[in-house]
Amino acid sequence: MSPAPLVLLHGWAMRPTVWAPLVRELGTDREIITLALPGHDGASTAASPTVRAWSDALLARMPPRAIVVGWSLGAMLALELAARHPQRVASLVLIGATPRFVAAADWPCALPAETVSAFVSGYATAPEPTLRRFLALQAVGDSARRRVLSVLEDSREDGAVWNPALADGLTVLADVDLRAALGAITQPVQLIHGDGDTLMPVDAARAMTGALSNARLDVIEACGHAPFLSSPGACATLVRRLANA
Repeated sequence: MSPAPLVLLHGWAMRPTVWAPLVRELGTDREIITLALPGHDGASTAASPTVRAWSDALLARMPPRAIVVGWSLGAMLALELAARHPQRVASLVLIGATPRFVAAADWPCALPAETVSAFVSGYATAPEPTLRRFLALQAVGDSARRRVLSVLEDSREDGAVWNPALADGLTVLADVDLRAALGAITQPVQLIHGDGDTLMPVDAARAMTGALSNARLDVIEACGHAPFLSSPGACATLVRRLANA
């Protein structure tokens, strides 16, 4: 019986090519499938701008059972898949993850609501500057900031024109709250987080680790929101450890 493949889910406004540094480090011992999120890189759009609809759109393109590696918005979708379709998700690797993107009175480890609203409205009126600002935040706190930004720029969607699928993705980010679903996830979970992540603070990952029944968190020093770009070797080691457990 062949080992479960790795399915990699990228973040908002990215294309699957963003995974190239991690894929190189992972090698060829196991099948690796990099899926485009709905409406990204030519993929079909989802039925509605909800985390359920977006995860269902991905499920239709996934193998029968897989180890799902999700980053940022992709990590949220991976959580939703694991909670609703445990027979399809053998285990999870969550990179730069949070169950809720917007801060609340009982969830301070997130971006303020007004910041997220500014992204949503900003993308509607000025997509390119808004996309650049979002990318810049992902590299804050990273010792390899220039290299990370370079890969993000090379792998991003076109921001010259407004893309309805990207607008829907921001709506998903603004609305999603998966905290109640964490208790239903019993699969092994490896969380990987940069200690300098300002987009999805590391305290969110710590809270998730406590809420999940079978989770381990590894924090990568001097990394921002994309540790798999600045420290792909370390991240690949953690992915392999979970996959081979």
